[in-house]
Amino acid sequence: MPLTTLSAAQARRLALGAQGFGSRPGEGGGIRRLRGLVRSLGLLQLDSVNVFERSHYLPAFSRLGVYDKTQLDRLTFDPAGGHTEYWAHEAAVIPLETWPLLRWRMEDRRAKALGNPEHWAHSNQAMLAWLRDELAEKGPLAASAIEHDANKRSGPWWGWSDVKRGLEYLFAWGDVVSAGRTRFERRYALPEQVMPQHILDTTVERSEAQRQLIEIGARAHGVGTATDLADYFRMSTAEASTAIRNLTDEGVLEPVTVEGWTRGAKPLPAWKHRDATVPRRIQTAALLSPFDPVVWFRPRAERLFDFHYRIEIYTPEPKRVYGYYSLPILLDDRLVGRVDLKSDRKAGILRVQSAWQETDAPAETAARLAPLLQQAAAWQGLGAVDVVDRGTLAPALAPALAAELR
Repeated sequence: MPLTTLSAAQARRLALGAQGFGSRPGEGGGIRRLRGLVRSLGLLQLDSVNVFERSHYLPAFSRLGVYDKTQLDRLTFDPAGGHTEYWAHEAAVIPLETWPLLRWRMEDRRAKALGNPEHWAHSNQAMLAWLRDELAEKGPLAASAIEHDANKRSGPWWGWSDVKRGLEYLFAWGDVVSAGRTRFERRYALPEQVMPQHILDTTVERSEAQRQLIEIGARAHGVGTATDLADYFRMSTAEASTAIRNLTDEGVLEPVTVEGWTRGAKPLPAWKHRDATVPRRIQTAALLSPFDPVVWFRPRAERLFDFHYRIEIYTPEPKRVYGYYSLPILLDDRLVGRVDLKSDRKAGILRVQSAWQETDAPAETAARLAPLLQQAAAWQGLGAVDVVDRGTLAPALAPALAAELR
């Protein structure tokens, strides 16, 4: 019998199970497990902040434990690894077969840019043509490797040069693609230089592509509202609603009611993927990236876990509450706190710059977090963990770490 009503606890376990958190702690990941994880999540969001570790490395550590990051690099940044990059959720690594599902977005972005006479791309057609020719002649190149008088940083686009700006527009339109990254700098290529012909030949009609994207998001979330499912690939609610109706008619999605998910006095409509199951328990201890699918849509995190979370990277330091790069702490099926981490690579120390617990966090929070921080330090190649006495969890965390070393 299909479930039609989920308790709040069932919804949490279902969502975490769909996200790859199971009944046993992570056991590390080889290429096969890493590939399976990326495909089950549908994407890995990219972010340039490296104060602790770049975001796309963290979901695998959260779910699988210590693993070799060079193996994930082979999957995600080697053109032969079966993945590419595009604006999926935000900038993200996606399986190659997902790229054709986003052609409608590429065409929308092209039409919007070139249809506006005031747009940079509209008045720089010669530069865009020259960039295509450069890649055709010289093969995959980073923006910094392209010699041109316009390759000088200026303006408000994070100091982007016109060369970088042009490459990014071509990338957004699908005219160029990622050929991997070196020291996190993207290399650009023409699609035919790095993509298999069957991917280039694949054409998916807009509504069908959106239907498939919503199913990927629904499978990865397990259960969600229309806004949850739309957010996975940053689609409009109208686009998502059409896809949800079609998937419901097909029996792929099942309407459910979730305890506590309301809009005013009425239940908030939600859907469960037909293949999603409710684990009997979730047993895990994990640090989540700020851009992990479990928490990246903040209203969903509040609905599922009663956890108010905002990243404070863009908050002026005097106004920060929890810290520059605070990571949510997941213990079993609850978000119980957050830690602001910094990998001090020069000193060889993982610095816990603050540690906070929720008011209802279990008594064993510090004891369970301490070995996880030791594991994180070892994964980062750091020899020690240092706790600053800041935050409601810090007083208990420092002795818990000391006990781990005895």
